[in-house]
Amino acid sequence: MKGLTDIPGLLVGHATDLEGRTGVTVVVCEKGAVAGVDAAGFATGAAEMDVMNPLHITPSVHAVTLAGGSAFGLEAGCGVRRFLEQKGAGFLFGGTRVPVVPSMVLFDLGFAKQGVRPAREMGEAACAAASNKAVEEGNVGAGTGATVGKLHGLGRAMKGGIGSYTITTKNAIVSALSAVNAWGDVRDVTTNLLIAGCRKAANSSELLDTQKALLAGARRPPAAGGNTTLSVVVTNAKLSKVGASRLARLGQTGLLRALSPGHGMVDGDIVIALSYGDAEEDFDALGVAAAEAVAHSIVRGVRKAKSMNGVPGLA
Repeated sequence: MKGLTDIPGLLVGHATDLEGRTGVTVVVCEKGAVAGVDAAGFATGAAEMDVMNPLHITPSVHAVTLAGGSAFGLEAGCGVRRFLEQKGAGFLFGGTRVPVVPSMVLFDLGFAKQGVRPAREMGEAACAAASNKAVEEGNVGAGTGATVGKLHGLGRAMKGGIGSYTITTKNAIVSALSAVNAWGDVRDVTTNLLIAGCRKAANSSELLDTQKALLAGARRPPAAGGNTTLSVVVTNAKLSKVGASRLARLGQTGLLRALSPGHGMVDGDIVIALSYGDAEEDFDALGVAAAEAVAHSIVRGVRKAKSMNGVPGLA
């Protein structure tokens, strides 16, 4: 299993700044993928989301950008667009190619080095590195500055990162890539046990269980930030924009299965779904696979994350 690049023709690239503790991940579909989106988080940061609305005239997208840096990271999408234009990808208008590149960001400013943010050059670098090789996971790309379990701040959090996972149905492939930077904890969807999140103390490896703590009266501090989990689900099955939009929504059920809790008030969780192929498959089967792929990609995102800047990881 290679992760998202199990989808024929799809490319994934990372640009990673380990010193600055931030980065960019790009999913490239140069021939154009039918896209849909479900933005269920309360604190989303994104650009060009409207192009995925079934009522929008744009039929397809050419890449999806995931970046750290909060709103500053949206600049990385401009670099991806510029790189793809130079490669000749995008819609042709006169003598100009216009690549359509939805971009979404997570908030890693509290963990990243002060003043370091993903810019256009980092988006271009991620595109230049894009390949069909096995997806690199953990502290890379948009997952470089990702953390999880921040009920009591970064001092008791754990490291998040990039994860990718593939499900094969009878007639199609469904794969997901997630940048895991949740406010809540992460639950292993196979065992239903918490595996990463807010710890009981800064010097402890024992998990608090954020969900239980909230029910018992614990409250996040007013300035709590540094969150958002971003997922891209791709299938080689043929879908309309309506179908892709529904697949993105079903992908969110996998996010809620793996995050405990998900969609917090300071999370900006987004799932983008892409149809990149012509396989024929029952939509309900695709929906089940999308939820499974997202859930397992989130689990892999923390399992592959290494300790960094004093925040412990599982890898």
